[in-house]
Amino acid sequence: MSDVELTAVRDAHRFDESALETYMAEHVEGFQGPLTVKQFEGGQSNPTFQLITPSVTYVLRKQPPGELLPSAHQVDREFRVMHALWDTPVPVPKMYCLCEDTSIIGTKFYIMEMVEGRLFTETHLPTLTNEERRAIYLDLARVMALLHAVDPNEVGLSEFGRPGNYYERQIGRWSKQYEASKTEQIDAMDTLMSWLPDNIPAEAGSVIVHGDYRLGNVLIHPTEPKIVAVLDWELCTLGDGLADLGYVCQEYHGESYEDEGLASVDYEATGIPTEAEFVAEYCKHAGRDKIDQWHFYLIYNMFRSAGIIQGVYKRGLDGNASSAKALEYKEAARTRSERAAALLKEYQ
Repeated sequence: MSDVELTAVRDAHRFDESALETYMAEHVEGFQGPLTVKQFEGGQSNPTFQLITPSVTYVLRKQPPGELLPSAHQVDREFRVMHALWDTPVPVPKMYCLCEDTSIIGTKFYIMEMVEGRLFTETHLPTLTNEERRAIYLDLARVMALLHAVDPNEVGLSEFGRPGNYYERQIGRWSKQYEASKTEQIDAMDTLMSWLPDNIPAEAGSVIVHGDYRLGNVLIHPTEPKIVAVLDWELCTLGDGLADLGYVCQEYHGESYEDEGLASVDYEATGIPTEAEFVAEYCKHAGRDKIDQWHFYLIYNMFRSAGIIQGVYKRGLDGNASSAKALEYKEAARTRSERAAALLKEYQ
Protein backbone atom coordinates (compact mmCIF):
# COMPACT_ATOMS: atom_id res chain seq x y z
CA MET A 1 0.00 0.00 0.00
CA SER A 2 2.56 2.53 -1.15
CA ASP A 3 1.85 6.25 -1.37
CA VAL A 4 -0.14 6.04 1.87
CA GLU A 5 0.87 8.21 4.78
CA LEU A 6 1.74 6.43 8.01
CA THR A 7 1.95 8.11 11.40
CA ALA A 8 2.59 7.14 14.99
CA VAL A 9 -0.58 5.85 16.64
CA ARG A 10 -2.63 8.90 17.58
CA ASP A 11 -3.35 9.44 21.25
CA ALA A 12 -7.10 8.92 20.88
CA HIS A 13 -6.54 5.52 19.23
CA ARG A 14 -3.83 4.03 21.44
CA PHE A 15 -4.33 0.45 22.63
CA ASP A 16 -2.39 -2.28 24.44
CA GLU A 17 0.06 -3.40 21.76
CA SER A 18 1.51 -6.16 23.94
CA ALA A 19 -1.99 -7.64 24.37
CA LEU A 20 -2.41 -7.53 20.60
CA GLU A 21 0.92 -9.28 20.06
CA THR A 22 -0.08 -12.03 22.51
CA TYR A 23 -3.41 -12.43 20.72
CA MET A 24 -1.76 -12.64 17.28
CA ALA A 25 0.69 -15.28 18.47
CA GLU A 26 -2.30 -17.49 19.28
CA HIS A 27 -4.69 -16.64 16.45
CA VAL A 28 -2.63 -15.66 13.37
CA GLU A 29 -0.99 -18.65 11.74
CA GLY A 30 2.75 -18.17 11.28
CA PHE A 31 2.92 -14.98 13.34
CA GLN A 32 6.32 -14.15 14.81
CA GLY A 33 7.10 -10.94 16.68
CA PRO A 34 8.33 -8.51 17.72
CA LEU A 35 5.48 -6.24 16.61
CA THR A 36 5.62 -2.57 15.60
CA VAL A 37 2.38 -0.62 15.10
CA LYS A 38 1.81 2.44 12.90
CA GLN A 39 -1.43 4.18 11.93
CA PHE A 40 -2.67 4.99 8.44
CA GLU A 41 -3.64 8.61 7.88
CA GLY A 42 -6.95 8.98 6.10
CA GLY A 43 -10.06 6.86 6.34
CA GLN A 44 -12.77 8.58 8.33
CA SER A 45 -14.58 5.67 9.93
CA ASN A 46 -12.67 2.67 11.25
CA PRO A 47 -9.07 3.40 12.34
CA THR A 48 -6.58 1.35 10.34
CA PHE A 49 -3.09 0.29 11.40
CA GLN A 50 -0.02 -1.31 9.85
CA LEU A 51 1.36 -4.18 11.91
CA ILE A 52 5.03 -4.74 11.13
CA THR A 53 6.99 -7.88 12.03
CA PRO A 54 10.45 -8.98 10.85
CA SER A 55 8.96 -11.25 8.15
CA VAL A 56 5.34 -10.21 7.47
CA THR A 57 3.39 -6.95 7.43
CA TYR A 58 -0.32 -7.04 8.30
CA VAL A 59 -3.18 -4.54 8.44
CA LEU A 60 -5.55 -4.13 11.41
CA ARG A 61 -8.95 -2.43 11.24
CA LYS A 62 -10.80 -1.62 14.45
CA GLN A 63 -13.80 0.29 15.66
CA PRO A 64 -13.11 3.85 16.83
CA PRO A 65 -13.17 4.62 20.56
CA GLY A 66 -16.13 6.26 22.25
CA GLU A 67 -19.87 5.92 21.86
CA LEU A 68 -20.86 4.66 18.39
CA LEU A 69 -23.95 5.38 16.31
CA PRO A 70 -26.34 2.43 15.87
CA SER A 71 -25.33 0.01 13.10
CA ALA A 72 -22.10 1.95 12.42
CA HIS A 73 -18.46 0.73 12.40
CA GLN A 74 -19.30 -2.93 11.89
CA VAL A 75 -15.82 -4.34 11.36
CA ASP A 76 -17.25 -7.84 11.72
CA ARG A 77 -19.27 -7.24 8.53
CA GLU A 78 -16.15 -6.06 6.72
CA PHE A 79 -14.30 -9.20 7.74
CA ARG A 80 -17.16 -11.50 6.81
CA VAL A 81 -17.69 -10.13 3.31
CA MET A 82 -14.00 -10.05 2.35
CA HIS A 83 -13.54 -13.57 3.70
CA ALA A 84 -16.55 -14.67 1.60
CA LEU A 85 -15.19 -13.00 -1.56
CA TRP A 86 -11.68 -14.45 -1.27
CA ASP A 87 -12.34 -17.28 -3.78
CA THR A 88 -14.26 -15.11 -6.28
CA PRO A 89 -12.92 -12.92 -9.14
CA VAL A 90 -13.34 -9.83 -6.90
CA PRO A 91 -9.85 -8.82 -5.65
CA VAL A 92 -9.77 -8.60 -1.84
CA PRO A 93 -7.06 -9.04 0.82
CA LYS A 94 -6.72 -12.35 2.63
CA MET A 95 -8.37 -12.36 6.06
CA TYR A 96 -6.44 -13.75 9.04
CA CYS A 97 -8.71 -13.32 12.06
CA LEU A 98 -11.66 -11.46 13.54
CA CYS A 99 -11.65 -10.58 17.25
CA GLU A 100 -14.98 -9.66 18.82
CA ASP A 101 -13.56 -9.74 22.35
CA THR A 102 -13.32 -6.05 23.27
CA SER A 103 -11.07 -6.81 26.27
CA ILE A 104 -8.03 -7.32 24.00
CA ILE A 105 -7.57 -3.78 22.60
CA GLY A 106 -10.82 -2.11 23.68
CA THR A 107 -12.91 -2.66 20.52
CA LYS A 108 -13.67 -5.30 17.93
CA PHE A 109 -10.99 -5.65 15.24
CA TYR A 110 -9.77 -7.84 12.42
CA ILE A 111 -6.39 -8.52 10.84
CA MET A 112 -5.84 -8.95 7.11
CA GLU A 113 -3.14 -9.26 4.49
CA MET A 114 -1.13 -6.18 3.54
CA VAL A 115 -1.62 -5.87 -0.23
CA GLU A 116 1.10 -4.03 -2.11
CA GLY A 117 -0.33 -1.42 -4.43
CA ARG A 118 -0.89 2.24 -5.15
CA LEU A 119 -3.66 4.26 -3.52
CA PHE A 120 -4.92 7.27 -5.48
CA THR A 121 -7.17 9.77 -3.74
CA GLU A 122 -7.04 12.50 -6.40
CA THR A 123 -9.81 11.79 -8.89
CA HIS A 124 -7.92 13.44 -11.77
CA LEU A 125 -4.94 11.05 -11.34
CA PRO A 126 -2.50 13.88 -12.17
CA THR A 127 0.68 11.77 -12.01
CA LEU A 128 -0.45 9.24 -14.62
CA THR A 129 -0.66 9.14 -18.41
CA ASN A 130 -3.92 9.47 -20.34
CA GLU A 131 -3.86 5.75 -21.14
CA GLU A 132 -3.33 4.82 -17.48
CA ARG A 133 -6.12 7.12 -16.30
CA ARG A 134 -8.59 5.67 -18.73
CA ALA A 135 -7.57 2.08 -17.97
CA ILE A 136 -7.95 2.56 -14.21
CA TYR A 137 -11.41 4.12 -14.46
CA LEU A 138 -12.62 1.45 -16.88
CA ASP A 139 -11.27 -1.22 -14.51
CA LEU A 140 -13.16 0.47 -11.68
CA ALA A 141 -16.34 -0.15 -13.69
CA ARG A 142 -15.34 -3.71 -14.60
CA VAL A 143 -14.54 -4.79 -11.04
CA MET A 144 -17.80 -3.26 -9.80
CA ALA A 145 -19.67 -5.42 -12.30
CA LEU A 146 -17.67 -8.46 -11.13
CA LEU A 147 -18.83 -7.81 -7.57
CA HIS A 148 -22.46 -7.49 -8.58
CA ALA A 149 -22.22 -10.77 -10.52
CA VAL A 150 -21.31 -12.76 -7.39
CA ASP A 151 -24.24 -14.85 -6.14
CA PRO A 152 -24.61 -14.06 -2.40
CA ASN A 153 -26.03 -17.54 -1.79
CA GLU A 154 -22.98 -19.26 -3.28
CA VAL A 155 -20.54 -17.41 -0.99
CA GLY A 156 -22.53 -17.70 2.22
CA LEU A 157 -23.94 -14.16 2.28
CA SER A 158 -27.61 -14.92 1.63
CA GLU A 159 -28.60 -13.33 4.96
CA PHE A 160 -26.20 -10.38 4.72
CA GLY A 161 -28.99 -7.91 4.00
CA ARG A 162 -32.32 -7.31 5.62
CA PRO A 163 -35.67 -8.10 3.95
CA GLY A 164 -37.63 -5.30 2.30
CA ASN A 165 -36.80 -2.64 -0.25
CA TYR A 166 -33.10 -1.75 -0.23
CA TYR A 167 -33.62 1.96 -0.85
CA GLU A 168 -36.33 2.24 1.80
CA ARG A 169 -33.91 0.72 4.32
CA GLN A 170 -30.98 2.88 3.24
CA ILE A 171 -32.93 6.14 3.11
CA GLY A 172 -34.37 5.40 6.54
CA ARG A 173 -30.99 4.47 7.95
CA TRP A 174 -29.11 7.51 6.70
CA SER A 175 -31.92 9.85 7.65
CA LYS A 176 -31.67 8.57 11.22
CA GLN A 177 -27.87 8.69 11.19
CA TYR A 178 -27.98 12.25 9.88
CA GLU A 179 -30.45 13.35 12.55
CA ALA A 180 -28.30 11.69 15.23
CA SER A 181 -25.19 13.60 14.11
CA LYS A 182 -26.87 16.85 13.03
CA THR A 183 -25.04 20.02 14.07
CA GLU A 184 -27.06 22.67 12.21
CA GLN A 185 -30.22 23.06 10.14
CA ILE A 186 -29.80 22.13 6.45
CA ASP A 187 -33.00 22.68 4.50
CA ALA A 188 -31.75 20.70 1.49
CA MET A 189 -31.44 17.55 3.62
CA ASP A 190 -35.07 17.94 4.69
CA THR A 191 -36.09 18.28 1.05
CA LEU A 192 -34.23 15.11 0.06
CA MET A 193 -35.52 13.10 3.03
CA SER A 194 -39.03 14.03 1.93
CA TRP A 195 -38.61 13.36 -1.83
CA LEU A 196 -36.55 10.18 -1.89
CA PRO A 197 -38.96 7.72 -0.20
CA ASP A 198 -41.73 8.63 -2.66
CA ASN A 199 -39.61 8.18 -5.81
CA ILE A 200 -37.89 4.82 -5.39
CA PRO A 201 -37.51 2.88 -8.69
CA ALA A 202 -38.27 -0.81 -9.04
CA GLU A 203 -35.26 -2.76 -7.78
CA ALA A 204 -32.95 -4.59 -10.17
CA GLY A 205 -32.42 -7.65 -7.96
CA SER A 206 -30.42 -8.24 -4.80
CA VAL A 207 -26.63 -8.34 -5.18
CA ILE A 208 -23.62 -7.62 -2.98
CA VAL A 209 -23.40 -3.82 -2.74
CA HIS A 210 -20.07 -2.40 -1.55
CA GLY A 211 -21.59 0.83 -0.26
CA ASP A 212 -18.46 3.00 -0.54
CA TYR A 213 -17.07 1.97 -3.91
CA ARG A 214 -14.78 4.66 -5.33
CA LEU A 215 -11.25 5.28 -6.53
CA GLY A 216 -10.01 6.03 -3.01
CA ASN A 217 -11.09 2.59 -1.76
CA VAL A 218 -9.21 0.42 -4.26
CA LEU A 219 -5.53 -0.42 -4.56
CA ILE A 220 -3.92 -0.24 -7.99
CA HIS A 221 -1.20 -2.68 -9.07
CA PRO A 222 2.30 -1.29 -8.33
CA THR A 223 3.14 -0.91 -12.03
CA GLU A 224 -0.01 -1.73 -14.04
CA PRO A 225 -3.29 0.23 -14.35
CA LYS A 226 -5.51 -2.43 -12.81
CA ILE A 227 -7.16 -3.01 -9.42
CA VAL A 228 -5.51 -5.51 -7.06
CA ALA A 229 -7.71 -5.03 -3.98
CA VAL A 230 -11.04 -3.49 -3.04
CA LEU A 231 -11.01 -2.12 0.52
CA ASP A 232 -13.30 -0.56 3.15
CA TRP A 233 -16.36 -2.83 3.13
CA GLU A 234 -17.98 -1.45 6.30
CA LEU A 235 -21.15 -0.32 4.48
CA CYS A 236 -21.53 -3.49 2.43
CA THR A 237 -24.96 -5.14 2.28
CA LEU A 238 -27.32 -6.85 -0.16
CA GLY A 239 -29.29 -4.58 -2.44
CA ASP A 240 -29.39 -2.87 -5.83
CA GLY A 241 -26.01 -2.69 -7.56
CA LEU A 242 -27.03 0.56 -9.25
CA ALA A 243 -26.51 2.19 -5.86
CA ASP A 244 -22.76 1.55 -6.20
CA LEU A 245 -22.77 2.86 -9.77
CA GLY A 246 -24.56 6.05 -8.76
CA TYR A 247 -22.15 6.47 -5.87
CA VAL A 248 -19.14 6.54 -8.19
CA CYS A 249 -20.87 8.74 -10.75
CA GLN A 250 -21.87 11.44 -8.27
CA GLU A 251 -18.26 12.61 -8.63
CA TYR A 252 -19.14 13.70 -12.17
CA HIS A 253 -21.46 16.25 -10.55
CA GLY A 254 -19.21 17.91 -7.97
CA GLU A 255 -16.34 17.53 -5.57
CA SER A 256 -15.37 14.11 -4.21
CA TYR A 257 -14.14 13.21 -0.74
CA GLU A 258 -10.66 14.52 -1.38
CA ASP A 259 -10.80 17.05 -4.24
CA GLU A 260 -12.94 18.84 -6.82
CA GLY A 261 -14.25 15.66 -8.42
CA LEU A 262 -14.80 15.12 -12.13
CA ALA A 263 -17.40 17.76 -13.03
CA SER A 264 -14.85 20.19 -14.45
CA VAL A 265 -12.37 17.72 -15.93
CA ASP A 266 -11.39 17.88 -19.61
CA TYR A 267 -12.10 14.25 -20.51
CA GLU A 268 -10.47 14.34 -23.93
CA ALA A 269 -7.32 16.00 -22.61
CA THR A 270 -6.92 13.68 -19.61
CA GLY A 271 -8.14 10.34 -20.95
CA ILE A 272 -10.66 10.00 -18.10
CA PRO A 273 -13.91 8.49 -19.43
CA THR A 274 -17.06 10.62 -19.39
CA GLU A 275 -19.96 9.66 -17.13
CA ALA A 276 -21.75 8.11 -20.13
CA GLU A 277 -18.65 6.08 -21.04
CA PHE A 278 -18.18 4.90 -17.46
CA VAL A 279 -21.83 3.84 -17.17
CA ALA A 280 -21.62 2.10 -20.56
CA GLU A 281 -18.51 0.17 -19.46
CA TYR A 282 -20.31 -1.02 -16.33
CA CYS A 283 -23.40 -2.01 -18.35
CA LYS A 284 -21.21 -3.92 -20.83
CA HIS A 285 -19.71 -6.07 -18.08
CA ALA A 286 -22.99 -6.34 -16.15
CA GLY A 287 -25.02 -7.37 -19.19
CA ARG A 288 -27.38 -4.38 -19.02
CA ASP A 289 -28.84 -2.43 -21.95
CA LYS A 290 -29.84 0.79 -20.17
CA ILE A 291 -30.68 2.37 -16.82
CA ASP A 292 -34.02 4.05 -16.22
CA GLN A 293 -34.48 6.92 -13.72
CA TRP A 294 -30.73 7.54 -13.62
CA HIS A 295 -31.23 10.84 -11.76
CA PHE A 296 -32.64 8.97 -8.73
CA TYR A 297 -29.40 7.05 -8.20
CA LEU A 298 -27.33 10.24 -8.33
CA ILE A 299 -29.63 12.20 -5.98
CA TYR A 300 -29.92 9.28 -3.57
CA ASN A 301 -26.14 8.94 -3.37
CA MET A 302 -25.55 12.66 -2.87
CA PHE A 303 -28.02 12.54 0.03
CA ARG A 304 -26.40 9.43 1.47
CA SER A 305 -22.91 10.93 1.13
CA ALA A 306 -24.08 14.05 2.93
CA GLY A 307 -25.38 11.90 5.78
CA ILE A 308 -22.13 9.94 5.99
CA ILE A 309 -19.90 13.01 5.95
CA GLN A 310 -22.05 14.72 8.59
CA GLY A 311 -21.31 11.76 10.86
CA VAL A 312 -17.59 12.10 10.13
CA TYR A 313 -17.67 15.78 11.08
CA LYS A 314 -19.63 15.07 14.27
CA ARG A 315 -17.07 12.42 15.31
CA GLY A 316 -14.40 15.07 14.74
CA LEU A 317 -16.21 17.44 17.09
CA ASP A 318 -16.54 14.64 19.62
CA GLY A 319 -12.83 13.84 19.38
CA ASN A 320 -13.06 10.20 18.26
CA ALA A 321 -12.69 10.49 14.46
CA SER A 322 -10.29 8.16 12.66
CA SER A 323 -8.41 11.10 11.14
CA ALA A 324 -7.60 14.64 12.16
CA LYS A 325 -9.06 15.74 8.81
CA ALA A 326 -12.62 15.14 10.07
CA LEU A 327 -13.04 18.73 11.20
CA GLU A 328 -12.35 19.94 7.66
CA TYR A 329 -15.77 18.62 6.59
CA LYS A 330 -17.84 21.26 8.38
CA GLU A 331 -19.59 22.45 5.20
CA ALA A 332 -19.52 19.16 3.27
CA ALA A 333 -22.99 17.89 4.20
CA ARG A 334 -24.56 21.22 3.28
CA THR A 335 -22.66 21.43 -0.04
CA ARG A 336 -23.56 17.89 -1.12
CA SER A 337 -27.19 18.05 -0.11
CA GLU A 338 -27.69 21.43 -1.79
CA ARG A 339 -26.11 20.06 -4.98
CA ALA A 340 -28.52 17.10 -4.84
CA ALA A 341 -31.48 19.40 -4.29
CA ALA A 342 -30.39 21.47 -7.30
CA LEU A 343 -30.15 18.32 -9.43
CA LEU A 344 -33.61 17.30 -8.26
CA LYS A 345 -35.00 20.69 -9.28
CA GLU A 346 -33.33 20.35 -12.68
CA TYR A 347 -34.97 16.96 -13.33
CA GLN A 348 -38.35 18.10 -12.06
